[in-house]
Amino acid sequence: MMNPINKIVLASGNAGKVREINKLFSGRGIEVVPQTELGVPDVPETGTTFVENAIIKARHAAECTGLPAISDDSGIEVDALDARPGVYSARYAGEGASDEDNNNLMLKELEGVAEADRTARYQCLIVFMRSHTDPVPIITQGSWEGRILEAPQGDGGFGYDPIFYVPTHNCSGGELPLDVKNTMSHRAIALNAMLEEFKKHKYI
Repeated sequence: MMNPINKIVLASGNAGKVREINKLFSGRGIEVVPQTELGVPDVPETGTTFVENAIIKARHAAECTGLPAISDDSGIEVDALDARPGVYSARYAGEGASDEDNNNLMLKELEGVAEADRTARYQCLIVFMRSHTDPVPIITQGSWEGRILEAPQGDGGFGYDPIFYVPTHNCSGGELPLDVKNTMSHRAIALNAMLEEFKKHKYI
């Protein structure tokens, strides 16, 4: 039987991801430590798919720390933009771009596009590796359907949340309380699937 896991390095320093992942893991006896707190530098995301990038990041964090690692690679796909920006979501407006820069570029590119054609979805791939040599990483996936608004609404969340309309709640992702977002977002779906895998493997 596999031993329970009580500490995991998160292959990200993104404050929004850290907050969402810690909230979902809290109360389960697992401490999730962002790699930035352990001095792990970012690794180039050279994959062309979400899963490739997630594996690259998890392997790097596990190798640098000797801890089990969890990583996510996520992004937004906009139908009117031929599923862009996808894996390039974080750097859509260029390397080092802010969330606001990325949002503004997307709104500019969608100027004049009708509401019905602004459909989009967030995708999230999560990878867990017990070590950097783990031959069978656990991989889970989640998606979240919506559409792109014509202007930002709300200042919660992160990434494209202020311009991502959530039809089930008639508001933007930036207006959703975190506890609500954590029941329905792409990352919540993928993380809850990962928690089920943890139970199956007796990690928790």
